[in-house]
Amino acid sequence: MPRARCSDELSTMHSKTTKPNSAELPVMDSEEYRKWGKRIVDEMSTYITNIRERRVLPDVKPGYMRALVPDHAPEDPEPFTNLYSDLEDVIMPGMMHWQSPHNHAYFPALHSYPSLLADMVANAINCIGFTWASSPAATELEMIVMDWLAKMIDLPEHFLHSNKESHGGGVIQTTASEATFVSVLAARTEAIGKVLVELGVIGDQAREEQARYDTFSRLVAYCSNQAHSSVEKAGLIGFVRLRLVDSDENLSMRPDELVRLIEEDRKEGYIPFYVCATLGTTGSCSFDNLEEIGPICKENDMWLHVDAAYAGAAFICPEFRTFMRGIEWTHSIAFNPSKWLMVHFDCTAMWVKDSQALHRSFNVDPIYLQHENTGLAIDFMHWQVGLSKRFRALKLWWVIRSFGVKGLQKHIRESVRLAAKFEAFVRSDPRFEIPAVRHLGLVVFRLKGENELTEKLLKKMNSEGKVHCVPASLKGKYVIRFTVTSQYTTVEDLTRDWSIIRTTASEILSQTPAGEEHRTRVFLKDTRKNPDFGTSLLLANSPMSPKIVNGSFAAIFDNSDVLFEFAKKLQQLKLDVQDSPGKAMRRRIKGMLMAGKQYSLDSRMDLVTTLVSSAKTANGMPTMRENSMEAQEYYERGEMLDSAVQTDDMCSPRSRRRSKSVDDGISVPDLKGVTLDDSINEADLEEECSSSSSSSSPEAETRHSTRQMNGRSNSCHQCGATIPTM
Repeated sequence: MPRARCSDELSTMHSKTTKPNSAELPVMDSEEYRKWGKRIVDEMSTYITNIRERRVLPDVKPGYMRALVPDHAPEDPEPFTNLYSDLEDVIMPGMMHWQSPHNHAYFPALHSYPSLLADMVANAINCIGFTWASSPAATELEMIVMDWLAKMIDLPEHFLHSNKESHGGGVIQTTASEATFVSVLAARTEAIGKVLVELGVIGDQAREEQARYDTFSRLVAYCSNQAHSSVEKAGLIGFVRLRLVDSDENLSMRPDELVRLIEEDRKEGYIPFYVCATLGTTGSCSFDNLEEIGPICKENDMWLHVDAAYAGAAFICPEFRTFMRGIEWTHSIAFNPSKWLMVHFDCTAMWVKDSQALHRSFNVDPIYLQHENTGLAIDFMHWQVGLSKRFRALKLWWVIRSFGVKGLQKHIRESVRLAAKFEAFVRSDPRFEIPAVRHLGLVVFRLKGENELTEKLLKKMNSEGKVHCVPASLKGKYVIRFTVTSQYTTVEDLTRDWSIIRTTASEILSQTPAGEEHRTRVFLKDTRKNPDFGTSLLLANSPMSPKIVNGSFAAIFDNSDVLFEFAKKLQQLKLDVQDSPGKAMRRRIKGMLMAGKQYSLDSRMDLVTTLVSSAKTANGMPTMRENSMEAQEYYERGEMLDSAVQTDDMCSPRSRRRSKSVDDGISVPDLKGVTLDDSINEADLEEECSSSSSSSSPEAETRHSTRQMNGRSNSCHQCGATIPTM
């Protein structure tokens, strides 16, 4: 945490540096630039070399910098020494270190020394390449290097500038989000133009404008529900309706669902015009099937854009190009060399099949931007939203030449190998699960059980700052994304990070009640669909018993501790059956104790809760046992109560017809030495005994018929009186 400075100290420092002698403090000249340039290069090289020593996540709070920086700009120049010292004192404490091998959040945001040096040169030149004439070298190098990259990932030839038979080509955008937005606008322009031609209103300005606005309001775009949020943002700012297509078990867009939505929208008068497919989704690095989606777009005359922001770099390796089968169907594709190809941000490679669609969307031609080669040379201002353009092609050019295709392929493959190594770590620990197939350098994992466990794990991991990951939600499951993001990552780094994750998981699970870490929540509405759950969970035999909520709690346990865990849950919630109004509940419990029938799970819950709350054993809780010797002895002596939960050897035919989760494996409370609370007194007992023979209530009739079937007598648990049965 940086040291905060008081206002007086800041003012003093500021006063000393804002009123210097101008002769002693000249503005940086070329010699000063040389000196500081060399020093900064040395310092940044040291920073990168020693980056493992730095905490990945900063330990600061929002607004931390206000206490370190004056609230107004200096009137006079400060010495560069002050500026440089503030880099470590003010800036570094608040930085997340993206190049750290212990940073596994998001996707890679790599750099390399050739890339950094190239940008030093580009920044010194500082050309603004909006037209060919404004900087011919910047424009032509971008065309050449984009053709290089297209060939490296084996794109069809119609995406090449050098292909004279097409209008396609590549352009460097700032981000993949901008590339998606550009594709939406281009597709929108094309769709509206086609409708205007079909209506025959071209040339009639009034009708054309009206038709344009009518068409604009009916356009619909589509993407998978696993697509990046930038697609949704492109739809918002592009004023087009966006529909999310369900994904399948592999988290890929469902072609059949896409067709269904398209047909549904056409019937409602909408115009489907655009599909964004994703190769390498943000959540799990899943892939949409272009071979299935492409023909659908062709048949419906829709623009198909491919967002391959992360995974696109992997296509330089032939073994990973299977993911891009069907790329010939696409109208545009984009990926980020700034993620995985050692080129630092910003740098997004985008290719279009027909650049004329971009021209029709972004073409502006004021006289001050025209030049003598207009129309003969490419002006990239017509390929993007902004007018000005940085010289990004230089760093991409230098990186490709410095590493070579083989060097970049080796880098990609090593990242994938390390991700597979981490996947093996996760699979070796039975407490974890991997809910989605690993692709490339991204592994998603989670603790088995409730989402809250994984969320706690991630928060604790990140709060310690030693390793950094981010979450995702896959089909309702909260997962942790683990990406190999740094070119400096080694197996030793992964081993260290996995050790931290495991240790943190142990701490989280040690604070979780036994049995709950592997619990899978089943909602009440789903129990009707599940054959392993009995219908008793849906029935409330007593209006004051909390069976609707806690019944599902009991049902999801399929082990011998069902009633025991449920009783503990009720104690935690401080639910005391004795607090129920009137004597209805107590009478019902006594009737269960006296009757010889197999009760539903709800009735057993009431019974066990009452026994637990009124037990007076040494431990304060009756022991839960199954098929115990004591239970068998009680049964043989006729002293065990039939209404208690029966073991497998003693269950009735009715109980055998019930679902497994209700009867199989349910523990038997050891009732030896358990006495009911004084709240069930002898007067109540006598009243209950007398009413049991004369009452016409359903419960009384059931008890009477049950005693007839059993043909034997029981003893009252409280007073020892014999309860006759016929």
